Amino acid sequence: MNWLLDLGNTRLKVAPWSPGRALGEMQAWAHGAADFAPSLQRWLAQLAAGDRCWLASVASSELTATVAEALARSGHPATRVRTLAECAGVRIAYAEPSRLGVDRFLALLAAHARGLGPWLLVSAGSALTVDLLDAGGQHRGGVIAPSPEHMRSALAARFFPALAYAGGEAQAFARDTADALAGGSIGAALGLVERSHREATRLLGQAPRLLLGGGGAARLAQSLDIEHELAPALVLEGLAVYAAQAGSEPQ
Repeated sequence: MNWLLDLGNTRLKVAPWSPGRALGEMQAWAHGAADFAPSLQRWLAQLAAGDRCWLASVASSELTATVAEALARSGHPATRVRTLAECAGVRIAYAEPSRLGVDRFLALLAAHARGLGPWLLVSAGSALTVDLLDAGGQHRGGVIAPSPEHMRSALAARFFPALAYAGGEAQAFARDTADALAGGSIGAALGLVERSHREATRLLGQAPRLLLGGGGAARLAQSLDIEHELAPALVLEGLAVYAAQAGSEPQ
């Protein structure tokens, strides 16, 4: 059995996978929570001898090392996944591929493996990222912006401290400051996605298929007028593609 680990900025997500099969059930733990270490140890205790682990991380080097060391101590040292210039039919646009986050790289692999593109990949996580992949597997580049939550908290902390963590309901024209902050942050994110989709269509001569991932994807999807598909495990899907590619290469 292969175990795929996606260590993000807020959560560790894991899923089992075997070549030629779909991902198994995903588990996730917030690594800022007090029970993170016990949860990780309970999961590690369930692994069988011979299970192989693949780790992709955009978390801090300290946390990444902590998770990697726990895996090694359990007898399941992880293969660390890093961004490659070319993999599984995808070619990265960056002149220095290592500067592209491994989560974005793996999402591109997953999209390409899903079928004929072009694809516009949107991840609404700790940051809002947008990447364009053409039908031939060429990454055309992307953009990064603050997530709606970070936009809102930064603006509130600077100008409306009492509302930094208030609720608020997103509205087109709000009659309350908390609602206005909520609506403005979501609206800015939607505007970036819609503009990116429009520019991608102009560049490629056809509209790309839109995939939404990340913890904030469902909230964005509620107000998005473009046809789209939710893909909550896109990085793990890409990890499976990467692992399959690595397993098919001659040693």
